[in-house]
Amino acid sequence: MTKPPLLLIDVDGPLNPYAARPLRPRGYTTHRFHPANWSARQRPGSRRLRRGLRVWLHPGHGARLTALPLELAWATTWMHEANELIAPVIGLRRDLPVIEWPELFARDPDGLYWKTRHVLEWADGRPFAWVDDMITDLDLRHAAQHYDARSLLLRIDPRKGLRQRDFDRLVGWARDL
Repeated sequence: MTKPPLLLIDVDGPLNPYAARPLRPRGYTTHRFHPANWSARQRPGSRRLRRGLRVWLHPGHGARLTALPLELAWATTWMHEANELIAPVIGLRRDLPVIEWPELFARDPDGLYWKTRHVLEWADGRPFAWVDDMITDLDLRHAAQHYDARSLLLRIDPRKGLRQRDFDRLVGWARDL
């Protein structure tokens, strides 16, 4: 049996429209978390660290993502904490596969987004869609030139998060495979 295509999900940007200002987007709920990667970059004892990272999440996103004909996996700096903290809030399983980054925020010698090469390697020849707010045209070209299977690198506006048109595009892409 053939495995379904992958959907690789970033948290900040697609699920957490962190750049929305000044108000939380309609339908989203506010949460405060202390993810390890974020906490390690805060000043010990600071007010910011005590309060935690503000995250806006839409409780309906889990059902919409699960309904897609794609196999979900995390492609986020939250890594396994996405299963622990994000998944229960939006209604996803807590055991999704996770891309474990060898080094966070490493500078790419060719100017690619630091996740891109690892995403292509992790997908291992399977068709995949990837939603992230930091994807660039350079990443799109690199994937087109260096990845043999079908891929959709979908840049999500971090002011808006995943929207209807993004879900429509994912469904259309999966249907066309």
